[in-house]
Amino acid sequence: MTLFPRLAERRDQLAGYMSGGEQQMLAIGRALMSGPELLIMDEPSLGLAPLLVQQVRDVIKEINATGTSILLIEQNAMMALSIANTGYIMENGTIVMDGDAQKLLADDDVKEFYLGLHGNDEDDEDGGRKSFKDVKHYKRKKKWAS
Repeated sequence: MTLFPRLAERRDQLAGYMSGGEQQMLAIGRALMSGPELLIMDEPSLGLAPLLVQQVRDVIKEINATGTSILLIEQNAMMALSIANTGYIMENGTIVMDGDAQKLLADDDVKEFYLGLHGNDEDDEDGGRKSFKDVKHYKRKKKWAS
């Protein structure tokens, strides 16, 4: 309850009546009760409001800082890579890139296809931005280096 003071307020409430964020806090808290050396988290930010995503991110960092290793499976690449030491990017069940999380965050392909960031090409009339259709089309054709 130290990590999640909100749960102290909800101590007598059934889990099914808690918000999605509170249920996620409860799931993490239950997992921590056994004092694990490794905590595997699958999509802890799924369906949460941005403020709650930030809180979950901070809690994950805090848990890791206490010595618990964390394997984080997350589609929110920006959040995951911002706290990870090492990252693995999967596409269609295959690892297509891996390495230092900060290097992955700086990679142009990762920025475009997983973080939604685009460069500014001065020759481009729309400032380097592509339509969603163009990005999706290009993504399907993209061949990653092995």
